[in-house]
Amino acid sequence: MSSISEQQGSTVYESGTAVNKTASLPPVTEVGVGALILIVIGGVYLSSFFPRRAPLLLPTVLALVAALMVIFNSAALLRSRELPRGIFAKVFKWALLAYVVVAGMLEYVFVLDGTRGNALVVLSLMLAIFAVDVPTIIAFTVARYHDSR
Repeated sequence: MSSISEQQGSTVYESGTAVNKTASLPPVTEVGVGALILIVIGGVYLSSFFPRRAPLLLPTVLALVAALMVIFNSAALLRSRELPRGIFAKVFKWALLAYVVVAGMLEYVFVLDGTRGNALVVLSLMLAIFAVDVPTIIAFTVARYHDSR
């Protein structure tokens, strides 16, 4: 009985022993949520100063750290051999489309409200990270628990 006999959650039982099939996957969800938290903190901090001129050091640093986290996730996903890439790509494509629309609407609101200059650049960077990070988390979660039997 060397085939998969029973599957519960993310643990596969082969030949009477438990094998965790997600143990070798990178921590994409955790890193992605961490990046999202940094983006939210930076966005709330930056928007709390409007309509006055906002200091940009903290939001810029938070956005850059979040961007590095998203780059780390991308590299980790490219190296992962356990993740079903087909289902990841399919879910990512549609989630990305939805979140680009959401980020575009938020960008429009910022411009319409009179956000200009460097503050708009930092907010735009945060929206771009948001528009890539959330679909990555969604697609990874779906692909991680996808039953390929």
